[in-house]
Amino acid sequence: MTLSSNKQKFGFPDNVQVASTTRHLVFGAGKACSGESGYANFNLAMHVNDNVQTVVRNRVQLIQAYSLPSEPKWLEQIHSNICLEASSAECIGDAVITQEKGVVCAVLTADCLPIFISNQHGTQVGVVHAGWKGVLNGVIESTIAKFSDTNLLAHFGPAISQTAFTVGDEVYQQFVAKDAQLKDAFIQKGDKYQLDIYQAARIILKDLGVESITGGDECTFKQKDKYFSYRRDGEKSGRMAHLIWIT
Repeated sequence: MTLSSNKQKFGFPDNVQVASTTRHLVFGAGKACSGESGYANFNLAMHVNDNVQTVVRNRVQLIQAYSLPSEPKWLEQIHSNICLEASSAECIGDAVITQEKGVVCAVLTADCLPIFISNQHGTQVGVVHAGWKGVLNGVIESTIAKFSDTNLLAHFGPAISQTAFTVGDEVYQQFVAKDAQLKDAFIQKGDKYQLDIYQAARIILKDLGVESITGGDECTFKQKDKYFSYRRDGEKSGRMAHLIWIT
């Protein structure tokens, strides 16, 4: 279940493996989503009050089903601008990078935007947890700054789409204060705004010199049979994992 055709799908080097899980271990296997629990059936997060033994089992299945070369570097995500080296003993942050083969970088999401990043030679990779707070806090900028190359490739994993993501004026004002260009990521609807988190990230990445950007066409909120969504499922929403590693 590893994604071996990254070059064709994302434009990533052949030795870079990328994977995003769904709310089921095998999507499309005919399993209906539970109406009582947003966890069903492949939640990978420990912090959402799911049964711990179930999550442990799911994480073991993740390694087996996706043929991962190692246990992923799991983070304690806090919507910060902190980007960690996978080799670091620290785990509090919202992005992780590595230059080591067989080391799996990971973030968890349920509406926030996962951003996969690789250099052209596939010798340095990382993944970013980019919710709106993290974007404002500069998590994209801090991650790009950790790369030794400037010619990078980026791919957007599944996140909430603009029409499903309504925010208040206070959020809009914070984005515009950060960068006036970011107003192009919003559509005003009365006294509210709809935020295109994909577009906001695209604007920031291009300002940082990242021109090769793919993805950005899915919606975790609307695709209920496929993805978890915090905005849709509430506090009992599970989390998907987004993984990148070098072979």
